[in-house]
Amino acid sequence: MEEMEEELKCPVCGSFYREPIILPCSHNLCQACARNILVQTPESESPQSRRASGSGVSDYDYLDLDKMSLYSEADSGYGSYGGFASAPTTPCQKSPNGVRVFPPAMPPPPTHLSPALAPVPRNSCITCPQCHRSLILDDRGLRGFPKNRVLEGVIDRYQQSKAAALKCQLCEKAPKEATVMCEQCDVFYCDPCRLRCHPPRGPLAKHRLVPPAQGRVSRRLSPRKVSTCTDHELENHSMYCVQCKMPVCYQCLEEGKHSSHEVKALGAMWKLHKSQLSQALNGLSDRAKEAKEFLVQLRTMVQQIQENSVEFEACLVAQCDALIDALNRRKAQLLARVNKEHEHKLKVVRDQISHCTVKLRQTTGLMEYCLEVIKENDPSGFLQISDALIRRVHLTEDQWGKGTLTPRMTTDFDLSLDNSPLLQSIHQLDFVQVKASSPVPATPILQLEECCTHNNSATLSWKQPPLSTVAAEGYILELDDGSGGQFREVYVGKETMCTVDGLHFNSTYNARVKAFNKTGVSPYSKTLVLQTSEVAWFAFDPGSAHSDIILSNDNLTVTCSSYDDRVVLGKTGFSKGVHYWELTIDRYDNHPDPAFGVARIDVMKDVMLGKDDKAWAMYVDNNRSWFMHSNLHTNRTEGGITKGATIGVLLDLNRKTLTFFINNEQQGPIAFENVEGLFFPAVSLNRNVQVTLHTGLPVPDFYSSRASIA
Repeated sequence: MEEMEEELKCPVCGSFYREPIILPCSHNLCQACARNILVQTPESESPQSRRASGSGVSDYDYLDLDKMSLYSEADSGYGSYGGFASAPTTPCQKSPNGVRVFPPAMPPPPTHLSPALAPVPRNSCITCPQCHRSLILDDRGLRGFPKNRVLEGVIDRYQQSKAAALKCQLCEKAPKEATVMCEQCDVFYCDPCRLRCHPPRGPLAKHRLVPPAQGRVSRRLSPRKVSTCTDHELENHSMYCVQCKMPVCYQCLEEGKHSSHEVKALGAMWKLHKSQLSQALNGLSDRAKEAKEFLVQLRTMVQQIQENSVEFEACLVAQCDALIDALNRRKAQLLARVNKEHEHKLKVVRDQISHCTVKLRQTTGLMEYCLEVIKENDPSGFLQISDALIRRVHLTEDQWGKGTLTPRMTTDFDLSLDNSPLLQSIHQLDFVQVKASSPVPATPILQLEECCTHNNSATLSWKQPPLSTVAAEGYILELDDGSGGQFREVYVGKETMCTVDGLHFNSTYNARVKAFNKTGVSPYSKTLVLQTSEVAWFAFDPGSAHSDIILSNDNLTVTCSSYDDRVVLGKTGFSKGVHYWELTIDRYDNHPDPAFGVARIDVMKDVMLGKDDKAWAMYVDNNRSWFMHSNLHTNRTEGGITKGATIGVLLDLNRKTLTFFINNEQQGPIAFENVEGLFFPAVSLNRNVQVTLHTGLPVPDFYSSRASIA
């Protein structure tokens, strides 16, 4: 109810409507507010002058919009009436509802009359504060507008539904709690407003003031005012003018402008318009429901964006940390190489220092020895060793001259780290592929009214949410295995409807769908539960039958044009469950031996059923029957068929058995066991036999009871 409150407030005063009137544009105003925003127009624009010139054709003369500039192009908050030479520029105000309104050029003269009875200045103009359409009032003034009694009733019910204390209706800012209500004025007052606006003297002294709660009760118990005609105030509305789309009284029909119009009963049109409004509300309710779902989707997107942001940030930090770790490892490797080069240089220099030190010690020792020898005064002794010393000195000198005094290692490191490519790569580090700005498609909605099952087929239909703005490039439909197992894809494409064949009978499947585009995949739709048929309804398949096969009766009756046996299959295959069908012998001539059973889809079609390893059958003549598979004949059993006989075939894939019946009696033992896979009902016959297929049959009672005991 609180969401409706804005509909119940006047666009001018921002309070609940009081005595609302309906403007021709269908918007509402308080009667007092309508008087407050009246603007007086020049004589040339009056309705009288227009009617005198022949231009007035209606009760309400709308001003030409070209003559009126309601707002400046910059929306400055000021409006002007350019068509009036004497009208000054009037500042535009805003109501509490945010709607611009135009105050009168001068305050209205004080009056003690009610707004409905107070005179309206001649040639007055009123502008709707919501749609900004302007019109000039006629001689009736505001009385020419109908009163919205329905809106008054809705406001009364709304205010009665609110349990909060009644507030003063005249407080300008924060309404205070009302202390009294005037029954004559029908207004709730707080004490300050009562003393200021409703003094206990003069004509107001006779008014009856009651407590607010009592006033609410009296307001609720007061009879609803009857809507009266605006042209004939003493007459109630009794008919509805279809052309003018408004209620009228009988005097309007006899002497007013509605005398030649089509009219209808007020009650009938009331019911018709209520019905039309209800139908329109149904559509609007659907849109509101879709909008709520869309808001839920947006709120879910907010949560997903937050979660994805945290996840993406963590991934980005991890990737950058990995790069930093790799750089640190490479840094350690390069530092190890520098340390190795450092140690090598130090070793070479230290070895050269050691070598030079030893050599220098030897040279210095030789020099000191030679100097001591030179000091000797014995010529003969000197000459004995001088040659050898001279040779040693020259040899030592030559040793110093062969690069011995050149450093074997430079002090510079011949390593240069080229980090420019790495720095460039770091600067160019970016996301390999920036995701598209458009988000993933919205979650598809399964259309339950169009989803159905038939036999072992399921048809599903879905659509995008109506308010979704992201296009889907395709859809993925998934079903489980009918036993609550894993989902698997059964359709991928652009269509919004898909039929899935070959499901198990009497099984419950779960289905879901999701949409995708280049950005990604939407969340799954709600899961839909589908139940396939308990029994199978099918006919013979003309598409896979031998060309000599003749079908009729909607492909339920079959015969053959050849004297040789020909095979026809049923349209439906079985791989799970218990299935039973019957065939009646319509024609049986010359004692042929037709065969009945099941077969694979690729069974041979031009030989008797059971001749190959793709069929399991019972063939029968007028006296006896045999079971046959892979051309092996077993279990001869007495009892044959004639015209009108019934052959029953029971395929129990739960117990993996195949059993045959003739005229509701089991023919022989269980014909075949350990049958697994996909089987199709099958018949082989020639031109001497005609049979009719009967499907959708329940399992025979005696077999069901036997199976339950087992």
